[in-house]
Amino acid sequence: MKTYTAAVRDYPYTTPVKSGARAPENCRVEFPEIEPIHRAFAPMVRELKFDFCELALVTYLQAREAGIELSALPLALHGNFHHRSICQMVSGPIKSPKDLAGKRVGVRAYTQTTGMWVRGLLAEDYGIDPDDITWVTTEGPHVAEYVEPANVERTSESLIDLVCSGDIAAVVMGPKAVPAGAPLEPLIQDYKQVEKAWYERHRTVPINHLLTVRTELLREDPEAVRAVYDAFAAEIDAFTARSEPGPRGYGHGLTDSIQEALRLSIDYAAQQHLLAALPPEVGDFQLRLQPDYPPGGGDSIVLRPQH
Repeated sequence: MKTYTAAVRDYPYTTPVKSGARAPENCRVEFPEIEPIHRAFAPMVRELKFDFCELALVTYLQAREAGIELSALPLALHGNFHHRSICQMVSGPIKSPKDLAGKRVGVRAYTQTTGMWVRGLLAEDYGIDPDDITWVTTEGPHVAEYVEPANVERTSESLIDLVCSGDIAAVVMGPKAVPAGAPLEPLIQDYKQVEKAWYERHRTVPINHLLTVRTELLREDPEAVRAVYDAFAAEIDAFTARSEPGPRGYGHGLTDSIQEALRLSIDYAAQQHLLAALPPEVGDFQLRLQPDYPPGGGDSIVLRPQH
């Protein structure tokens, strides 16, 4: 029986697979402990260090554009709404997201997927051009081939310290990433209502992480890839069945929700210079998740930006 490696974070629907309670059939999978999971991203896209890897969506898109031999399985492991993911100091000076134009905003990396979603919704809901903001970052891209835009700066200082000192006007940071006691609050005060309206428009939840596999493995052992996919998919179904109904940031299959999230991410990423110029013979950016699930055949999907 062959043994493969998979870098995957603990979620309620991944832990049973990692523990062996629902082991994939006909193969063994070893799960190295990597915390936080984003530390696995660069080794995966630069060295193909793992057979399977939970990967940030933007990192995956950039890796595919760079020709790296990775394939995405239609299995969303983590996602959320992100109108709540841009913060300022409590009672800070920014009264409206539109006030961010011309300001400096912190984000861990310009290529961070949460940052991509935040910039996309700022443009869509508030008319803010991401090029009109200086993005102050503490990390570079995972994909070495990517070159950041000119309005991206690097700092060695803490983004929390910078926003508290007023050096940056706001910081992109999901609720779970905000340190306990930090004097921050969501810049978009009515984020719950705005997120609901965004969901009603798009009928999807922004995807942050999905499961990827080395394309060579997908070609050589599609049965093992299917077995790993099926194990995670079964746990997602089981967790969903015992959870409250409502929009979810996880799921599997080429559902309308997952396809829409992927299309939106490509649309937003292209607008933000996260993906390169479009080939003139194509006319618009296309991404094919190939080979698609089921491994070795089945439906294919071409994803294009909406605009």
